Amino acid sequence: MRKNQLSDAAFVPEAPHHVDHPHKVMLGLYISVFLGMLSETSMNITLPDLMADFGISSGTAQWMVVGYMLAIGVVLPCVGFMLKWIKAKTLVLFALVCFLVGAVVCTVAPTFPILLAGRIMQGVSTGIVLPTMYAAIMRVFPLHKIGAANGVAGLVIMFAPVIGPTIAGALIGAFSWRAIFALFAVVAVIAIVCTALFFVTPIERTRPKVDVISILASAIGFGCLVAGVSLISDMGFSAAVIALLVVGVVVLAFYARRQLTIATPLLDLRALGVAAFRTPAIMISCSFSCTLAFMYLVPQELQRGMGLSSTVAGLLMLPGGVINALCTLAAGRLFDRYGAKRLVWIGSALTVAGGALFFMIGVSTPVALFLAAHIIVMVGIPFIQQSAQSAALKSLPGHMAADGSTIMNTMQQVCGAIATAVATCLLGLGQTNYAAAGGANPAQGFVDGSRYGYLFGMVLVVVVLACSFLLKESRAEPKLVPVHVDVERLTA
Repeated sequence: MRKNQLSDAAFVPEAPHHVDHPHKVMLGLYISVFLGMLSETSMNITLPDLMADFGISSGTAQWMVVGYMLAIGVVLPCVGFMLKWIKAKTLVLFALVCFLVGAVVCTVAPTFPILLAGRIMQGVSTGIVLPTMYAAIMRVFPLHKIGAANGVAGLVIMFAPVIGPTIAGALIGAFSWRAIFALFAVVAVIAIVCTALFFVTPIERTRPKVDVISILASAIGFGCLVAGVSLISDMGFSAAVIALLVVGVVVLAFYARRQLTIATPLLDLRALGVAAFRTPAIMISCSFSCTLAFMYLVPQELQRGMGLSSTVAGLLMLPGGVINALCTLAAGRLFDRYGAKRLVWIGSALTVAGGALFFMIGVSTPVALFLAAHIIVMVGIPFIQQSAQSAALKSLPGHMAADGSTIMNTMQQVCGAIATAVATCLLGLGQTNYAAAGGANPAQGFVDGSRYGYLFGMVLVVVVLACSFLLKESRAEPKLVPVHVDVERLTA
C-alpha cells in the first residue's frame, strides 16, 4: 500500500535535459503527432463517400472517427507506464510502424470491418505518440519556455485540421478516399526516418512492477464506456448499450481506486489531486470535445445540408484552419506573458459567438456566413486549449510529466469520443424532430439536426468559462503542492 503523502523528494522539480537543438530532437515526434491529428480530423469529410461505397448508415460510419478515438483512449492510460519500462525512441518507432501498417491495410481494405481494423491500428499509434511528445517537451525544454514549446507543439497539432479537410476533399475529388490512407503511409515513413535519426530518450526508465489487473481494467473500462455511448445512435438505450455503460463506469471506478492504493500504479492519479492541474485538464477536455463535435458536424453539413462537393467543403474550411494554426502559436507565447485566465475568457467568448453564427446557417445560406462562423470559432479554441494545457503541465514537477500528460490526453480523447457520439445522437434527434413536424427536405433536416450538435458544443464552452474562474496562477517557478491521499477512507 502506498504512503498517504508524497515524500519530500517529490517536491523538487526535476531539471530538464540540456539539448542544443530541442526542436530538431522533437522533429520525429512532431511529424508523428501531426500525422495522428491529420488522420483524426480528415475522416469527417470522407464519411458520406464511405456510406455510399460500403452501404452503411451514418451511425456505423462514425466508427471511423469514434473507433479511432476509442483506440487512443484505451492505449493512452498505459503510455506513462510504458515509458517507465521501454526506451521512448523504441516505443515511438513501434507506434509509427503500427500506423504505417494500418494505413496500408486501409488503403486496400475490401470491406468496412477491415477498413475499421486498420483505422484502429492507427489509433493505437496516435495514443502512444501524443502523450510521449508532451512528456518529452517537459524534459527537453527549460521550464520558462514551456509555454512557447507547447505553442509550437500546438501549431503542429492544429496544422492538421488546417490542411486535413482540404487535402482529403481534393484527394477524394481527384482519386478516392483510399488515396488519403496512401498519403498517411508516405508521411509515416518520413516520421520513422526522422525519429530514427534525431530523437533521443529524455525520459528515465524506472521499471516499476507490472500490474496486469490495472491494464485490463483500463482497457475494459474505457472501451466499454466509449463503445456504449457510441452505440446509442444506432441501438438506442438497449439492454446491450446499458450493460456496456454500467460495466464501463463500474470498472473505471475500480481502476481509479486501485491506482490510488497500490504501490506501483499504472497511472499516477495523484496529479488530479493538484487543483492547478485538475482544473485546466477539465477545461482542455471540454474545449477539445467542443472542437471535435464541430469538426464532425461542419464538413457533413456543408455536403449534406448545403449541397457542396467534398472538394469545395474542404477548401471552405482552409481559411479558418490557417488562422487557427497561427493563433495556436500565438497563444503559447501569450501564455508565458499573461497567464491562462484572460486568454481563456477571450477564447470562450469568441467560440460562443462563432457557435451562435452556426445556428444561422441554412440550405441556401451564403458561404460568407459559414466562413465567418468557422473563423471566429477557430480563433477562440486555441486561446482556451493552449493556455489551459500549458497551465496544467507547468503545475507538475518533471517526474510526474509523463503521468500528467497521459492523464490529460486520455481525458481529451475519451471525452472527445463521447462528444462525437453525442453529436451524432443529437444530429439524429434533430432530423427525427424535423421529419415528425412534417419536414420533407433531407438537406434542411440535416441542417436542423446539426444545430442540436452546435448547441451541445456551446454548452461545453460555458463549462470551460465557469472553470476558468477557479484557475490559480502564479508567476513563481512551479512546485508540486503536497497531496494527501486518505487511503483508509478510500478503502473503507
